[in-house]
Amino acid sequence: MILTLEVDGDVPLYQQLRDRVVEAIADGRLHVGDSLPATRQLAADLGINMHTVNKAYDLLRREGLIRLARRTGAVVIRDAFTGPPPAGVADEWEERVRTLLAEAVAKGLDPSDVTRRVQRILDGFPAGSSVRPTT
Repeated sequence: MILTLEVDGDVPLYQQLRDRVVEAIADGRLHVGDSLPATRQLAADLGINMHTVNKAYDLLRREGLIRLARRTGAVVIRDAFTGPPPAGVADEWEERVRTLLAEAVAKGLDPSDVTRRVQRILDGFPAGSSVRPTT
């Protein structure tokens, strides 16, 4: 799994790491049962603090996307093909989307342009297909 983080960016590194893993799950690069790199190894590979990786992995665990265990490490437990989401996921997600859309409106983006961009992004994910993508 290749990850790119903006070390000098405005978004905290743990959030960027969490976001890149979510994107890899959504676009089919990571599937249920796939292992993520060990915390120490990923920190060393990315040149970041191990606690930053721990924080990102803990977020993913709390969101129900990975399982953390001493013996197996971080393992993906949910992807687009594992069935309907648990109760409440859509409502939590909608709150986050509302904030992103509010940001777009506040910055003056045209709503039709926002809709077009969102659709283009959604179309890039394989979840619309009933067939699990191959890696």
